[in-house]
Amino acid sequence: MEFSEVIAQRWATKRFEDRPVPDAVIDRLLEMIRLAPSGLNIQPWRIKLVTDPSLKEQLSAAAWDEPQVKSCSHLLVFCADTDYAALVEKLLAGMKANGVPDKVYDIVKGIAAEMAHMPPDAWFAYAQGNVFIAVSYALLGAKDLGLDSCPMTHFQPAEYARILGLPANLVPVMLCPVGYAADAAPPKWRYPKKDLLV
Repeated sequence: MEFSEVIAQRWATKRFEDRPVPDAVIDRLLEMIRLAPSGLNIQPWRIKLVTDPSLKEQLSAAAWDEPQVKSCSHLLVFCADTDYAALVEKLLAGMKANGVPDKVYDIVKGIAAEMAHMPPDAWFAYAQGNVFIAVSYALLGAKDLGLDSCPMTHFQPAEYARILGLPANLVPVMLCPVGYAADAAPPKWRYPKKDLLV
């Protein structure tokens, strides 16, 4: 499928068939998400993958019983990682291990040191914005693999963190249920291109 078709055919699925997505397909989707870009290549996201029906039942209650959460094959809970120091340490070690030239390494290290002075809420906003990029890869990657999905911000992050037993540094910011749509795609509409520009 052409990329423009992937974009045009993706839609927010509300109900999924009771049919599991093969693990190999989910692995391919995770590989696509892994390749998403991020500022400094810091990759400040983690994903909790949920397939257990009883766990999805609990999580559904913390998303006002939206049907996507219970009916999807796999629920991807995208979390922003707020542990900036650990992310920078991992980033710099990864750059060294992967043979990034010293000049580039030094530039990134310098920018990371400047960013260390950001207040926590500014860092969270930065991390959250990067998570949204990864989610866009999940949405478009799912469609390219023949799956359907739905971006969801209508849920209670603190309850999700509690139910999933997440460490304090991982804050759920977006859900991406994936599976096979139970219903036909409705007509898609967006504002005209002229409305994009100011």
